[in-house]
Amino acid sequence: MKLSTKGRYGIKAMIDLAVRYDSGEKLSTSQLAEMQCVSAAYLEQLIGSLRKAGLVVGSRGAQGGYSLSRSPELISVGDVLKALEGTTALVDCVGTEGTECTKVCSCSTRPLWLKLQRRIDDVLDSTTIRDMADDYKIQTERITELQ
Repeated sequence: MKLSTKGRYGIKAMIDLAVRYDSGEKLSTSQLAEMQCVSAAYLEQLIGSLRKAGLVVGSRGAQGGYSLSRSPELISVGDVLKALEGTTALVDCVGTEGTECTKVCSCSTRPLWLKLQRRIDDVLDSTTIRDMADDYKIQTERITELQ
């Protein structure tokens, strides 16, 4: 599995929103884009997918912007990746969609792919955006201490 920029930047945006969740601060797409050094237009596409999946909410106006739709401990990294990437399948024959492989029942490597897929899904589904935000805060504090 190789994550696209959609998945990577989407998770980063969710972490940025999680860091501000408790304060109620909202961020615009331009603010999020600036934090990640990507175009606002690209980030707007990602936010659109996250909104459609019910992971973020937006409001208009002077105090508008985006925030998480629920507490970051209730959103898994797997939720975010499924909204942005569609699937986390290593190979087609272990995904949730049907496979066109005619050897799926007799494939000597499929048990390994299934085992790897279960482990990947376990990590993605058990790691929350709150976990990621907490780790990020610790990381930035360490960097500040070193400077």
